Amino acid sequence: MSAARWSYALNQWDTNIDTFVRKREHERALKTVSISGFSAVELTAASFGAWEPLGNPRQIRDLYGSVAAFGEVLRGCALDGISSYVYDPFIGFDVEMGRGHDPLDPSSAGPIAETSEWFAGTVRELGGSVLVVRPVGSAWQTGPLDDSQIEVLANLWDAVGRRTAALGVELALHVDFLSALRLGDGLDRLLAATDADVVGLALDTAELAVAGMDPVAVYRRHASRVRHVQLKDAREVVDEAEAMTPHAEQFVRTEGGRRGIERWFFEPTDEGGLVDFEAFVSALHEHGYAGWIVVESDQSPHPAESTMVSGWYVQKRLAPLLAR
Repeated sequence: MSAARWSYALNQWDTNIDTFVRKREHERALKTVSISGFSAVELTAASFGAWEPLGNPRQIRDLYGSVAAFGEVLRGCALDGISSYVYDPFIGFDVEMGRGHDPLDPSSAGPIAETSEWFAGTVRELGGSVLVVRPVGSAWQTGPLDDSQIEVLANLWDAVGRRTAALGVELALHVDFLSALRLGDGLDRLLAATDADVVGLALDTAELAVAGMDPVAVYRRHASRVRHVQLKDAREVVDEAEAMTPHAEQFVRTEGGRRGIERWFFEPTDEGGLVDFEAFVSALHEHGYAGWIVVESDQSPHPAESTMVSGWYVQKRLAPLLAR
């Protein structure tokens, strides 16, 4: 019997600033996740006040009265709780929609650690076990990371990892397809420089595939460090030249770049995307992976349908591979 657990990311419901703000909408999404066979949900940090009511602990309390009360809602929808929170340090929380902190700035270490601890406490209260973080900015902003930058990042995330570990929450570094860690051997060097006991890796199959990396190969190389998995598909690759486009977060990721890509990510299926899910999950089984597997379908125009399709594929094709 596999110890891995299946969760589903709520980000696909929240596609615009005012589309996912009411309790009724939350309950419908949570029940859809539950009946599709998942036991938890993943939340994404955001800072748009009442327009992002699940975006941070403050907003959860404002809408539901307390974090504990939201936990009761989750259990009332037949979910165990949340698996994880995804936190990008560049998002600010002192002022709504404000700027956050750059992990490469040593003076940002304290505020980033405090905010990480804030989210980790909520993860623990809602039954989860992982804080997923964006460890560094985009490739166009930094270029290849030098040794001094790797050292700054390692010191930061080691300190954060120790603080979240004290709360019983694992820290996992997430590499997106625009990340500076896609350049050269940046990811390998950062993992080598950090404390494996408190800093792990969140492996996102689609983000790696869009960056031109093979998720199976990356997992096999870093299996001992992987603390979290995000499972989704992709159909297009962004090369380094495109990733180095100024303001790539907006021009490439949001607007689709010069090719006009309308949608980067898709639910996991066997219909021929870039990710070989059966090979990937077989590799998880081979290495005895025992963490969360969070299914995503960012940008889905039909979130409920994507969730149910994903649930079928997980139950009928992927979960049995972990139970062999």
